[in-house]
Amino acid sequence: MRLSAVADGVILAWGWRRRLIALVAGASGALSLPPLDLWPLIVLPMTMAVWLIDGAVGETVWRRIRAAAAVGWWWGFGFFLAGLWWLGAAFLVEADKFAWAMPLGVVALPAGLAIFPALGFACARLLWPVGAGRILMLAVALASSEWLRGHVLTGFPWNVYGMMLAGQPQIAQFASLVGLYGLTLVAVAIGAAPALLGGHEGGLARWRAPVVAGLAVAGLFGFGLWRIPTQPSPTVAGVKLRLMQPNLPQDAKFSARNSEAILAHYLALSDRATSPTTLGVQNVTHLIWPESAFPFLLGRTPAALARIAALLPPGATLITGAARAGEGLPGESRPPIFNSVQVVDDEGVIRASYDKVHLVPFGEYLPPLLDRLIRGVGLSEFVSVPGGFAAGPRRQPLVIAGLPVAAPLICYEIVFPGAATPQGPRPGFLLNLTNDGWFGQTSGPYQHFAQARLRAVEEGLPLVRVANTGISAVVDAYGRVTGSLALGTEGVLDAGLPRSGPVTLYAQLGDALFAGLLAAFMLLSRIWRR
Repeated sequence: MRLSAVADGVILAWGWRRRLIALVAGASGALSLPPLDLWPLIVLPMTMAVWLIDGAVGETVWRRIRAAAAVGWWWGFGFFLAGLWWLGAAFLVEADKFAWAMPLGVVALPAGLAIFPALGFACARLLWPVGAGRILMLAVALASSEWLRGHVLTGFPWNVYGMMLAGQPQIAQFASLVGLYGLTLVAVAIGAAPALLGGHEGGLARWRAPVVAGLAVAGLFGFGLWRIPTQPSPTVAGVKLRLMQPNLPQDAKFSARNSEAILAHYLALSDRATSPTTLGVQNVTHLIWPESAFPFLLGRTPAALARIAALLPPGATLITGAARAGEGLPGESRPPIFNSVQVVDDEGVIRASYDKVHLVPFGEYLPPLLDRLIRGVGLSEFVSVPGGFAAGPRRQPLVIAGLPVAAPLICYEIVFPGAATPQGPRPGFLLNLTNDGWFGQTSGPYQHFAQARLRAVEEGLPLVRVANTGISAVVDAYGRVTGSLALGTEGVLDAGLPRSGPVTLYAQLGDALFAGLLAAFMLLSRIWRR
């Protein structure tokens, strides 16, 4: 079958058949995401998007926009349904409490997120040019709607379309210039360019956009090959890291009554010898444990701090996730509890803390407008903290003896482009403590790790990531993994700390270049009509 016949079939489809095409086309986008990373398949959802908008017809402008928004919603629903299905695993951790709500995470959330591509399709149709210009218009509209998705209502920039290309290490280097949203703009245009091959134009005219897209891919590869050094990144002198991945399930066993067994497991695993030449933790300068490591308040458990001090060799430091109690205000029934990173020295003294700022809605806290309603019917957030976690006041660096200044990022905080580092002097590395144990052996932890790696490329900073169940890793400033522990495994990883790379253009300008590219694409879409 000729490609033009396929295009005509999509353009002329109507009713349930049109909705089904959009749903399947959007879902195909998940094939380009981790863990599959089949990035050339980006052409499937993006090419179909062009033809679906071509078919959004009507007697008035409003009807055409409404038709485009409707099909864009189905396209987006398919994409998010296929890309975020793994969220359902979290509802089964405490199935007796949360299983009933699984449709809210697996179906309702994708349905809500689909509003953003619906808006993108509608805006594209409003300004839809003829010819090759519509490829650029789609890129502008979808990249803009993705930027909105990353910022509206605290933002949820998970599986932004640029991540379809970010799994290819050379192409990912483009993010050091324009960030994830700039990469998204280019990704949509590249993926949508083959749509012109479904037209009825004769000669070479219909090949111009696909050829330009092919040259763009080659250019991205070339830039990546030029940017990534041929030699491994040098490491910071005198630093010997040990990452501990306990692989504890987030079930009823992770509770205060099992505190002793959990801490004993951590201590024994941390002191495990990894080779005949290692002496367990005695060779280590910095031991790192994952997010929310304990089912108790570390700062209020002197016995646990004493056992940690007994483990650490002289001069060594533990960096760990832990819940931290703050100072309560007069009249408060209980002090605020923070999801924190805490730094413990070899005497068992907590020397520094960072409190998570960007909390997960419904996971770590309930939005204020819904809090009373949800608690009124006996429900709560996922975490077992009365009232949920409190948010830290601001992003701030973490000063750790013997290390460059760290930019701490707890779990979800790592997925926000442009927000990986606090204001002030440039840190020396990104420190990401997380707990992906809620999601088991699914796509979620792979997607989370891929986004963390892209932050390293954007900022030109190495990444140290420690996860409860994986993926724990050390990544250099170019996104290269220097060592890792696989998902679902128990173990320790000994590694050096890569040195920071040159300051990237994105680290200096943020999304300014993305805004400039948006304007350029918009202008070219009006010029490049044929």
